[in-house]
Amino acid sequence: MNSAFENPQWLNYHHLRHFWMIARHRSMTRAAEKLKISQSTLSEQLSQLEDWLGQLLFDRRGKQLQLTDAGRMAMDYAEAIFTSGHELITRFRQSGETQHRTLRIGAVGPLSKNLQFDFIQPLLADARTKVVVVAGALDELSRQLLEHQLDLVLSNIPLRADQNAEVFNHLLGEMPVFLVGGKKMKMSPGRFPKSLRGVPLFLPSRQSDVRAEFDLMLARARVEPVVHAEVDDMALLRLLALSGEGLALISKIIVERELNSREIKFMQRVPAIREKFYALAVRKRFQNEWLEGIVDVFRDRLRALAK
Repeated sequence: MNSAFENPQWLNYHHLRHFWMIARHRSMTRAAEKLKISQSTLSEQLSQLEDWLGQLLFDRRGKQLQLTDAGRMAMDYAEAIFTSGHELITRFRQSGETQHRTLRIGAVGPLSKNLQFDFIQPLLADARTKVVVVAGALDELSRQLLEHQLDLVLSNIPLRADQNAEVFNHLLGEMPVFLVGGKKMKMSPGRFPKSLRGVPLFLPSRQSDVRAEFDLMLARARVEPVVHAEVDDMALLRLLALSGEGLALISKIIVERELNSREIKFMQRVPAIREKFYALAVRKRFQNEWLEGIVDVFRDRLRALAK
C-alpha cells in the first residue's frame, strides 16, 4: 500500500469547503451568509488553511478578494475533490439491484426543444435512467451547475470566462443556418443577401450569436431588414416559419422534421453562419464515463445532421 495513504497529512475538508465558498463568491461577507457562520470564524478558518498549506490563497485588496496563483491551484483541486465526492454519494445513494441513475440537465430557455429531445431520446430506452430537465437563464443554470444541482447544461450560448471561470464550454457541434418559409417568397432582384430587401423576417432575439452574425451580414450588404417578429423561443420561431407570412432565421435541427415532410416550401442557406451548441460542465473533461458516452453519441448525431 502507498505509504502516503498509510501515514497521510490529513487535509481539513471543512476548511477547504469554506475556502471554496469564499473563492466562488469573491466575498467573505457573502460566503459567511451562505455558510451561516460569522465572518470572524470564516476568516480564522481561512487563515488556518493558509498556514497549513504555507501559501496565501487570496490577494486582499481592500474589500476585494482575488485568488493568488496558489489560490487558483487550490480552487482546481477543491473543484475536483467536491465533484468526486458528489459523484461518490450519488452513485451509492442510487445503487441497488436496479442501479437507477438520475441525469440532471439544465437547458437554456431559448434552446431548441428538438435539440433537447435528441439529447434525451437515447436515454429513454434505459429503464434504469431518470432524466430531470430544468429550463432557465444561463447565469442561474451555471450557478446550479457549480453547486452540483445539475450534471451539465445544454446551451447555444457559451459562458464567457469573465462570467464564470470555473465552468467549461464543451462544444457538442454546430448546425447550418437557413432562412425558411411555409410558402415560396418573392425575392428582390440581386444576389443574396440583397435579395432580402422588403422580405418580412422572423428572427431570434438579439442575445443570440446567430442573430448578431446575421445583422452584421445585412449591415455590410447595406440591407435594412424588415423584421416582423423577434423571439427567443425556437418552437414559436418554427411556427412562424410555417405560417407562410415571412422567412424565419433558424438552424437546421429546429425544422428537421418539417424538411423531411416537405412542409417547408422555401429554404435559403445563410452562408458562413452556423449555430454552435455546448454542454457546460464544471470540469475540463467528463469524469463520469456514462455521461461522456451520452455526450459522444449526441456529437455523432449532430455531425450526421449537419451534412
